[in-house]
Amino acid sequence: MQRDLFSEEHEMFRAQFKRFAAREIEPKIAKWNHDGITDRDTWRRMGEEGFLGPCMPEEYGGGGGDFRYDAIVMEELAYLRAHGLMTTVHSSICLPYLVSFGSEEQKRRYLPPAIAGEMLVAICMTEPGTGSDLAGVQTRAIRDGDHYVVNGAKTFISIGQLAGLFIVVAKTDPTANPPHKGISLLLVEADTPGCVKGRKLEKLGLQAQDTSEIFFEDCRVPVTNLHGREGQGFKMLMEKLQQERLCIGVGSITSCRRALEDTVAYVKQRHAFGQPIAAFQNTQFKLAELATQVELGQAFVDKLIAAHVRGEDIVAEVSMAKWWTTDLQKRLTADCLQLHGGYGFMLEYPISMDYADAAVQSIYAGSNEIMKVIIARRMGLGG
Repeated sequence: MQRDLFSEEHEMFRAQFKRFAAREIEPKIAKWNHDGITDRDTWRRMGEEGFLGPCMPEEYGGGGGDFRYDAIVMEELAYLRAHGLMTTVHSSICLPYLVSFGSEEQKRRYLPPAIAGEMLVAICMTEPGTGSDLAGVQTRAIRDGDHYVVNGAKTFISIGQLAGLFIVVAKTDPTANPPHKGISLLLVEADTPGCVKGRKLEKLGLQAQDTSEIFFEDCRVPVTNLHGREGQGFKMLMEKLQQERLCIGVGSITSCRRALEDTVAYVKQRHAFGQPIAAFQNTQFKLAELATQVELGQAFVDKLIAAHVRGEDIVAEVSMAKWWTTDLQKRLTADCLQLHGGYGFMLEYPISMDYADAAVQSIYAGSNEIMKVIIARRMGLGG
């Protein structure tokens, strides 16, 4: 399908990143999956080449481009199955918080090293007892003179082991009513006393993406590291979730395309009952259905990328894309695994990794059930 979304300059950037990825990323994927973590040197190399901040302001070392440049990086990494190198969290989710809500001092202190890949940034939202319900966070940040004293526990924090800076969601006013009015964001440097990196969690999929527990034990954070204003944290989170959920759709539909392409190639060369599996009508119909759904999903995601770049409010639409593309990814990888037969269950075949990696897509960045709640509310349904 011809995609009119990207300009010639965007495609030049894609070609440049493809060359970089073939040289610096693809050869390392197997080791990252084995180790359960990526390496800092690759992140620094990405920063040096301008792939961590293509949309960031030039005055802080970024490329000054639009969201489409980030989308290109997401697509190419997803196509390579380099899911462990979750640049989306760093570049497309965390850095926009700093640009939109950071003080000038915060921007000058943190953006240049983040864009250079010298300091990775993660966001601490989820807690052991709180996932999609962000208003229910229990981490506290209580003002004490010129500091906030932070106490609490976070879990499922992407790039938690490698991160040097955390954007922490905490209650600065635990008595606020409604509860979300008491939520603020704090910038906590990873080496701050009382900020403790816990376990690197073992997961079903996304093996190379380090996911961690983070603990705060009487962690004293300067008031100058308050991100935005007190009590505005929930509002800031809601403003940025549009882009986060669009990022999920971008990665999911690309992963679908790669799994489908590999399966088409497989059924052409694999024989059963004296003929290629591709010759059976069941195979043809199933792959024709999946190919149609991938094209529909890609067209919808491309439409939303263009709208997002124009600055439109597409909260309902990205919620649709998030649940639909991730649901498709789970169904498609299951169907493609089935067409691989017993070999699909073998880890040496990439479709097995695709199947495992797809499982979390419908859970993080807001579960798919929450996406449907958001859509329904935007339709004027429910409370």
